[in-house]
Amino acid sequence: MIQRAVKTDKAPEAIGPYSQAIVAGDWVFAAGQIPLNPETGEIVAGPIERQTERVLKNLEAVLEAAGSDLGHVVKTTVYLSSMDDFAVFNETYASFFQEPYPARATVEVANLPKGVLLEIEAIAVLK
Repeated sequence: MIQRAVKTDKAPEAIGPYSQAIVAGDWVFAAGQIPLNPETGEIVAGPIERQTERVLKNLEAVLEAAGSDLGHVVKTTVYLSSMDDFAVFNETYASFFQEPYPARATVEVANLPKGVLLEIEAIAVLK
């Protein structure tokens, strides 16, 4: 199976030895996105809803560069620094997706890169 790396300047550059996404066959495997502003490289400060919006915009940019979009996401994994943020996060998350919603796992973690409140990775199919 041929694989290709996805790279776009409309989302933050990878901050380690990984790709923003990999396309393998008809599948897109998007790396976890955190609320980094791709233009400044700075963390988007603020409440969970603001950080969630930035993360999903970053994810959307990566998926578009791969030849997909949020409407073709089949699975996400969400890492929250606190489950206390779940209800507010969920409202913002829902505004980016339509039914049928992607399958999802949401877990609370002890720490995330750069001290952010969340990270989201996704698996999608190509358009």
